[in-house]
Amino acid sequence: MRRLMPVFVLLFGLVGPTYAVGERDPYEYFFNETFGDFTEELQLARDEGKRGILLFFEMDECPFCHWMKEHVLNQPDVQAFYREHFLSFPVDIEGEIEVTAFSGELMTQKDFAFKKHRVRATPVFAFFDLDGERIHRFTGRTRDAEEFMLLGRYVAEGHYRETSFTRFKRQHR
Repeated sequence: MRRLMPVFVLLFGLVGPTYAVGERDPYEYFFNETFGDFTEELQLARDEGKRGILLFFEMDECPFCHWMKEHVLNQPDVQAFYREHFLSFPVDIEGEIEVTAFSGELMTQKDFAFKKHRVRATPVFAFFDLDGERIHRFTGRTRDAEEFMLLGRYVAEGHYRETSFTRFKRQHR
């Protein structure tokens, strides 16, 4: 069977998603590993000198979530920038896996998304400061990787305190 496996992979594509040269799996290179305790993740972000935490609220059937993963979150420059400034975690808005919210409450991913953060559409990119307070929320997909990088700069550099993301984009395009 070991000798046949490469043939099956070649013929039937059992490897999973493939990426073009220079693109990398977002679950390996963009998102950080987590056990779902966001109180611990906050402490880790503080310890590592990050600007905050980014939560990517998604669901399997969301075409815009898939688009972001296939066209933006798989880009090495995007991955490097976000890894430098944030800890980033996906949250399945239909998920039954239990997580510990920033407040210390134990709840399912679904309740964390819907009840705690009022996520009704996906994707939602929610940025949290090092105290677990949401500081910016972006709903929908970005136009491209460049706009997503601007979103990251907008939060990491603290521009969200002074202006809207729309104004920031106009000033930096």
